[in-house]
Amino acid sequence: MSDQDSQTNKQDLAQKAKEYDASQIQVLSGLEAVRKRPGMYIGSTSGQGLHHLVWEIIDNGIDEALAGFATQIDVIVETDNSITVTDDGRGIPVDIQAKTGKPALETVFNVLHAGGKFGGGGYKVSGGLHGVGASVVNALSSNLDVEVTRDGQRYYMDFERGKVKTAMKIVGDAPADAHGTRVHFAPDPDIFTETTVYDDHTLVTRIRELAFLNKGLRITFQDKREESAETLTFHYEGGIKSYVDYLNENKDVIFAEPIYVEGKQDGITVEVALQYTDDYHSNLLTFANNIHTYEGGTHEAGFKSALTRVINDYGHRNNLLKENEKLSGDDVREGMTAVVSIKHPDPQFEGQTKTKLGNSDARTVTDRTFAERFNKFLLENPSEAKKIVEKGMLASRARVAAKRAREVTRKKSGLEISNLPGKLADNTSKDPEISELFIVEGDSAGGSAKEGRSRLTQAILPIRGKILNVEKASMDRILANDEIRTLFTAMGTGFGESFDVSKARYHKLIIMTDADVDGAHIRTLLLTLIYRYMRPILDAGFVYIAKPPLYQVRQGKVARYIDSDEELKDFMVTLQPSPKPVIQRYKGLGEMDADQLWETTMNPDNRRLDRVSGDDAADADRVFSMLMGDKVEPRRDFIEQNAKFAELDF
Repeated sequence: MSDQDSQTNKQDLAQKAKEYDASQIQVLSGLEAVRKRPGMYIGSTSGQGLHHLVWEIIDNGIDEALAGFATQIDVIVETDNSITVTDDGRGIPVDIQAKTGKPALETVFNVLHAGGKFGGGGYKVSGGLHGVGASVVNALSSNLDVEVTRDGQRYYMDFERGKVKTAMKIVGDAPADAHGTRVHFAPDPDIFTETTVYDDHTLVTRIRELAFLNKGLRITFQDKREESAETLTFHYEGGIKSYVDYLNENKDVIFAEPIYVEGKQDGITVEVALQYTDDYHSNLLTFANNIHTYEGGTHEAGFKSALTRVINDYGHRNNLLKENEKLSGDDVREGMTAVVSIKHPDPQFEGQTKTKLGNSDARTVTDRTFAERFNKFLLENPSEAKKIVEKGMLASRARVAAKRAREVTRKKSGLEISNLPGKLADNTSKDPEISELFIVEGDSAGGSAKEGRSRLTQAILPIRGKILNVEKASMDRILANDEIRTLFTAMGTGFGESFDVSKARYHKLIIMTDADVDGAHIRTLLLTLIYRYMRPILDAGFVYIAKPPLYQVRQGKVARYIDSDEELKDFMVTLQPSPKPVIQRYKGLGEMDADQLWETTMNPDNRRLDRVSGDDAADADRVFSMLMGDKVEPRRDFIEQNAKFAELDF
């Protein structure tokens, strides 16, 4: 750049600096900020954010239940895909709010950060992550109306895209003892451009979870989009103890009743329910104020510490463990299903997704409360206590055997990142964010994939046949399996206690198996392995399933790829009789040449990938246990109920 150009550039910058004045500072009034940046308040405007609207309104009813005023919440998906949530709590206040000079009902729905969750004495403990629910839902809805019943009257007002449409008014009398709030809203398609259609499975899963976490609360759900419109009722007097029963429905337990402890200290309520099964893995779900803390936190740390300490102390006092023998945290958690739920008056969340509890007092209270009551349970139930210690001892022996197998493995073929598997065709880029690992079935498909791939970003790992079913195997057997060991090594994350997702060499792990029954089985085995022993890469969103086509239809020089028999039938009707179309059915990926495999399944511009989510952990755990576990009856029942939906491959 010449001196003259430099001088001109400086003058331009100086002029722009002068132009940057108060007139360019935008002030968003009311709820405009929410509509401008909705992702800041509900995470995203995708399906996840869409459902978050429902959670925020339900949370308001849950708060009334936590305060002791509500016993029932009703959730309805209306025929037009709008949502109605009704609770029998006290009813939102309708008197004038001093600061705004408006009715409290209007303030709650029209002013950000207005509500009973900010130290005004409305609630000692509240659910929800942000405490901005009603106003945010209002801002992001095309229309919202609310009816409050209290003090012998029914009050009504409605809004349009966050702005008052009808001022609050009395619409009728009500019995003196009647009370509650009904909120009806429709998500704004201008905000939720991806979808405004609610998924009943997502809604039911969260509603069931909330019913488990708030014992005694009755929550109903009705989807009026369905012709039958059956009302589902979720009500669990056992609370999280019933939750553990639900999670272990398809497993063999080592004692009949889940252990349940509850206590309160310094305003923090702690509930823990746990039960041991004959599984080799653990399933621990933690919650703070009804929020699923996927990333754990202080309450989880307190529980784990107390569990390990109490079991070791009991084992030593009762001569079940030798003096120098100590069970690790992994040992005492093997086969355990547990739910830890705390209610904290001032929860502090951190972590990448704000679902990790950070309150230091939560660790102390959870540790102390659980340790005291769990120790008492072991003393009063020596038979169950002995089974728990013996389960940990078996896990400890398997861990030692696995360690030896790991050391032998490292010497033989390397479980170190510096010694990658010989069958891995690695990509040339060392940037994990653009690197993809394709797991393919067999040498034939592996050959096509290696030849057709983009060498810069795509690595290929062929596996032979069906890997070990890890649902039925101990860690030493798992590490002895060549295919599994190769995958651990290729990913670079380690496994077990040493697993570190930040060391993942690829941020896309793509399962690319044949579009037939065997391919589906191999895919299920791989997903079971990933869910049980590589879960952090699932939670990070790194796991995908490739969707190769089933047919190619070629007519002259034009080729079309088809995914199903039904699509093939529909497509054939549209073709001209001449020239005669040639139909090729791909029995496996190995029948595709490199160009076809690249074009249909590997090219980022054309391919279709399904991302595998671990969000619904409870249902995923139950499904894997049912399909891959030792219990035959649940699997047989599932097959009998769903056989009519199967696509047979002859």
